[in-house]
Amino acid sequence: MVDAHQTFVIVGAGLAGAKAAETLRAEGFTGRVILIGDERDHPYERPPLSKGFLTGSAARDSVFVEPASWYAEHDVELHLGQPVVNLDRAAHTVSLGDGTVLQYDKLLLATGAEPRRLDIPGTDLAGVHHLRRLAHAERLKHVLTSLGRENGHLVIAGAGWIGLEVAAAARGYGAEVTVVEPEPTALHGVLGPEIGSVFTDLHSEHGVRFHFGTRLTEITGQDGMVLAAITDDGTEHPAHDVLAAIGAAPRTALAEAAGLALADRAEGGGIAVDASLRTSDPDIFAAGDVANAEHPLLGSPTSRTRGGRLRVEHWANALHGGPAAARAMLGQQVGYDRVPYFFSDQYDLGMEFSGHAAPGSYDQVVCRGDVGKRRFIAFWLREGRVLAGMNVNVWDVTEPIQNLIRDGRPVDPEALSDPAVPLASFLDRPAPNAEE
Repeated sequence: MVDAHQTFVIVGAGLAGAKAAETLRAEGFTGRVILIGDERDHPYERPPLSKGFLTGSAARDSVFVEPASWYAEHDVELHLGQPVVNLDRAAHTVSLGDGTVLQYDKLLLATGAEPRRLDIPGTDLAGVHHLRRLAHAERLKHVLTSLGRENGHLVIAGAGWIGLEVAAAARGYGAEVTVVEPEPTALHGVLGPEIGSVFTDLHSEHGVRFHFGTRLTEITGQDGMVLAAITDDGTEHPAHDVLAAIGAAPRTALAEAAGLALADRAEGGGIAVDASLRTSDPDIFAAGDVANAEHPLLGSPTSRTRGGRLRVEHWANALHGGPAAARAMLGQQVGYDRVPYFFSDQYDLGMEFSGHAAPGSYDQVVCRGDVGKRRFIAFWLREGRVLAGMNVNVWDVTEPIQNLIRDGRPVDPEALSDPAVPLASFLDRPAPNAEE
């Protein structure tokens, strides 16, 4: 039973934290709810930062999870612009940067992730950017507008989702774009060479220049401004601005200092939680980008069986993970088994991805539809079982794709590649050894 006099503290005022606070109130919790964030903006969603808000198709106000007034109306105490600098598990307290000490009965860590930094000369120049926060997106939007107006050059380190979405936005403004990537294709580590090349071709057709198989070694400048970016093959790329889009790392420093169990880096790192999103401390939970959870269906690339540990850095995980953790904090039975999901929009290509297929975890990629026309579904399989599926400019198929992933039985790859065979038909089969 949850006492009305209890205090639940949420560290991290992003989507996961905000949705956890919403759920606590929706489930009838009448105790104290405290939401702490180290940014001054009230909780917002991150996908628009590299999509609609950055391109100018979405207004700034559209990124926020709830209107600013919602928190006071629902008696959620906001502490914004204040980092948590200490977690004392024995005393059940968290300390803020301004010296405030808050007591908790249950604690949720939704501290998210932070962009990885380039460790090369020149990163202190004014034209070097990262994209993780709303302030970053506002600054980058202004930069892209100026680059487009002045025919300026943007160099992007990293051909992952963020790098490619920013590349598409930059080309929309008219900026010149060069993407530097150590792998042989775009999205190589996420989609593999088979499908990564689809995105390479897409961006090349829109004027993006790729420089594969290389890394940035130096950013040169004058009077604090960027002049060029140099790669390890000696090429000097003209640049007025540089974006580092080389991934993100879970923000685990607070948890580590408090002695909470962390997941191994080979399993994705982050705070280790069970299927109910509970950490090694029974009164502390974790959700969103920072949480590495036991998952009954999916796991690390080293796992050859269903189930394992999984850390996901996508919008849907924060959207659903925050509420799941809140219900677990309330003592409800929770088994967080959502199939990971994310989406991307680049030029005239829209896609949705479900599941998890890390490099080394699959042995076959099967496509149905027309890959050349960028209207297809790709499936990543291991021993005939569907690990993940991505629909490109094909809609209303997320549910059957996720059902295939959940089903876990081998499918016929040839039939899977045939658009005339309904996806639902792979599920309309008797269970193994079922009686006729």
